Amino acid sequence: MTADQMTVSALALLALAGFVLQPVRYDVVALLLLLALVLTGQVAPAEAFLGFAEPAVTTVVAVLAISKGLQAAGTVDLLLRRLGGMRGRPRLQVAAQTGLCAGFSGFMNNVGALALFMPVALRNAYREGYAPSRALMPLAFGSVLGGLITLIGTPPNLIISAIRQERTELGPYALFDFAWVGLPLAVLGVAYLVLANRLLGDKRGGKVEVDAGDYVAEARLGPKSAAIGLSIRTLESMADGDVTVVGLFRGPNRTLAPPGEARLRAEDVLLLEGSADSLRALVEMAGLSLTEPDGGKPRDGLKALVADEVDAVEAILRPGSPLIGRSPSALRLRSQHGINLLAVSRQGRRVTDRMNEIVLRSGDVVLLQAQRDKRADAFQALSLLPLAERSVALGRPQHAILAGGMFLAGILAVLFELAPAHIAFTAVVAAMILCRVLKPDEAYAAVDWPVIVLLGALFPLGEAMERSGTITLLVESLAGPAAALPGWAVVGGILLVCMLLSEVMANNATVLLMAPIALGLAEVAGVSQDGMLMAVCIGTSCTFLSPIGHQSNTLVMEPGGYRFQDYARLGTPLALLCLLVGTPLILLFWS
Repeated sequence: MTADQMTVSALALLALAGFVLQPVRYDVVALLLLLALVLTGQVAPAEAFLGFAEPAVTTVVAVLAISKGLQAAGTVDLLLRRLGGMRGRPRLQVAAQTGLCAGFSGFMNNVGALALFMPVALRNAYREGYAPSRALMPLAFGSVLGGLITLIGTPPNLIISAIRQERTELGPYALFDFAWVGLPLAVLGVAYLVLANRLLGDKRGGKVEVDAGDYVAEARLGPKSAAIGLSIRTLESMADGDVTVVGLFRGPNRTLAPPGEARLRAEDVLLLEGSADSLRALVEMAGLSLTEPDGGKPRDGLKALVADEVDAVEAILRPGSPLIGRSPSALRLRSQHGINLLAVSRQGRRVTDRMNEIVLRSGDVVLLQAQRDKRADAFQALSLLPLAERSVALGRPQHAILAGGMFLAGILAVLFELAPAHIAFTAVVAAMILCRVLKPDEAYAAVDWPVIVLLGALFPLGEAMERSGTITLLVESLAGPAAALPGWAVVGGILLVCMLLSEVMANNATVLLMAPIALGLAEVAGVSQDGMLMAVCIGTSCTFLSPIGHQSNTLVMEPGGYRFQDYARLGTPLALLCLLVGTPLILLFWS
């Protein structure tokens, strides 16, 4: 082993350990690896950032932005509304949701497809009385399976295509080349998920709706109230932030989500939200008097929170939300985004900690009072997934057909080889921005930048391993066992190894590490290069064994009330299905 091979091998092993142990985030690990390769002379400084110019990286950016444009325009809202009408047929609902999610995932970001269908799945579960746990994990797994169908379904497909173009004489894959194997796996996988979702049982996250009705009260400022002249923010601070003023009634005027600096006057009526103990304490300290509802009828708390310009909206915190790990007292949501945090639900139970002490988590469900004209921007900035009915659109529905037509035009351009994928889909993004279907800020915000950094930083590693002879060395060491095995065992073995690696490290990193090795083994084992590349591609995408294997898996964990072992319970048979069916399909179509 030469000095260069020892250096590259050591750095690759350190990076692999970093991806698995995650002392820092995976994109930071990739950047540190790239810098180490440059400092040790394995990558020339002028070539260090050429990975960011790879067509695969550009295509990933474009597809993520297009996904956001389709969501903003409400292109698929009509289909989602039709799903909401399947009353009395829970299994059909789960089948339709999972199948359509898989279908859309073939043409847009996996998590973006899940975000479109998750609110519908939750609402259907509430209405029909079955646990959302029966629908959410199948939906997440369906979004992963759908990515197997097309070139743009998931980043590993694009990376494999780029590697095929650069390291073989076969050129890039076409848009639907992946469907020969991916489509049968997706269909069989969705069928399994619909039939086997009862393995999950009824989890404790079976109902994640929050209801502020029992925690809303009206209070009047009498002539001797200590709150007269105080600002609303000061009054809330008297209760240590555990009570929120969500409405101000002054004579005939009604103000919901009133500004914190508004000064209170005698005879003002306040709509207060908080725990029973906190409300009682504030009423006593501020000299308020609780009012009786008109006509002696109890007031519906949630309806009291809405008006023509203000809504009470339930939303879930997506992974990566800036709210995660922070307490409501530190968020300043009203002053910065024009919204009030009213309640928090965690795995089906209202969080009873003091509101200013709650530390929000990914997957928490929050009840927010939001001004309608500011709601869409606030939800985008805070990475919140609304759980409201889709009849209340957050997007720009007048652009739905236009956005869908633009995306279809891009797909046809790639399909008929009028333009390569990175050019066609970048043109679609530009057209969406020019036609105001998508705002520039939304396009940038939609991009998962850590993934882009990971891809751009890891591409030079493959070049360094090739140039130093490390790939050749690895292939020679594996040549003996590979040559002794039949072709199906080699393909299946690569597929299985990639499956397991992707459960503990980013699947994009797994592709970049395993694809060169797979290509080297192809000749030794007498298997086609395409067969080995497809095995890597399928294996890195089939991540069903843990909540950390894929972002979609992580997103449904809290609202579904799942535990770590639940993923293996439903996912292990699915992974075996992909292995046992995927291997012969690869040999049949790509041998």
